[in-house]
Amino acid sequence: MQLSVIILNYNVRYFLQLCLQSVQKALEGIESEIIVVDNNSPDDSCKMVAELFPQVKLIALQENFGFPKGNNIGVQQAQGKYICILNPDTVVAEDTFTKILTFAEGKDNFGIAGAKMIDGTGRFLSESKRGIPTPWVAVTKIAGLYKLFPKTRLFNQYYAMHLGKDEVGETEILTGAFMFMHRETYLNAGGFDESYFMYSEDMDLSYTIVKAGKKNWYYPGTAIIHYKGESTVRDAAYMKRFNDATKAFYRKHFNGSLFFDLFMRAGTLFFVFSKKNKKVARHQPEEYYLFSKNEELKLALEEQLTAKVIRIGEYKENMLYPATGINPKQTEIIFDNDLLTYGDMIAIMQRHCTGCYTFKIKPQHYNFIIGSNSSNDRGAVIHL
Repeated sequence: MQLSVIILNYNVRYFLQLCLQSVQKALEGIESEIIVVDNNSPDDSCKMVAELFPQVKLIALQENFGFPKGNNIGVQQAQGKYICILNPDTVVAEDTFTKILTFAEGKDNFGIAGAKMIDGTGRFLSESKRGIPTPWVAVTKIAGLYKLFPKTRLFNQYYAMHLGKDEVGETEILTGAFMFMHRETYLNAGGFDESYFMYSEDMDLSYTIVKAGKKNWYYPGTAIIHYKGESTVRDAAYMKRFNDATKAFYRKHFNGSLFFDLFMRAGTLFFVFSKKNKKVARHQPEEYYLFSKNEELKLALEEQLTAKVIRIGEYKENMLYPATGINPKQTEIIFDNDLLTYGDMIAIMQRHCTGCYTFKIKPQHYNFIIGSNSSNDRGAVIHL
């Protein structure tokens, strides 16, 4: 078998449903399998997978073992030469796995590959590529020096800013939302370190593989949506786990010191508090565009949204206004997967990432639309 896609799910039923549909489309023509490990979700995620995706291998755990152990359990069941660790709040393009398989096959000493990631507004996610988070690099991140000196190598390593967002290149650290590698590489590295529960385990695995002499790659030849924040509530438990994981990583790989531990603790708390208290701009759409040939879908949306919906039966590259004028309208774009592929949607979102557009997806065959207007907030599901 060529590829096993491992998806660890917790309590994101509709995002998982969208993810699975996109993954199925992307695996057509590839000898592959999908393994969903559910961390004892309180919603009906397991029932949905069993009913709608019977060909998916479902592992329903009886407790929440955390991110590392849940993924390790999935990989133990995998049969593929390659594995892809994938978050449930992602959408992949139809060519994602074909392209990244071809890329990996052409590389010697291949470690991990990561894709270009965008959030639900089309904004590029900087964590798609990162450098080795040495203590100094951590200081530049927490102090915000990378923002002040983005072109200076001394300060810009955290987000591997020597690479452009559309530039293929080596990058040491990749995010657990999308990690593509040989199954053997994962197993030889010991998989994710189960002493973590959540956070830093992707840094740990990436760095472990780099230290073993392999090369990790950022590959923007394919892009995926990562909605973020769907499985995590930024509460006191989140703060503790984030802080503990960060300290554990630096103690494991850099020994650390009392001064550095205190600095990291203060910096991590500041970072978490700023994320937790960051005000999310909530834009009420002034108009809705639906890209669909389905007039009944338009009418159903108008009923649910209690607003006029403009239906457009095809998409042309320059048909959406650039939204750069004075007081542009806040516009919600709704994609019908019966008209546009997931790859089309991802490309359009990147092209029109202006702050004036928000995006939702109507998956093929399913009666809901879904999306997220902020990577710092939960997304929305509207049932039709």
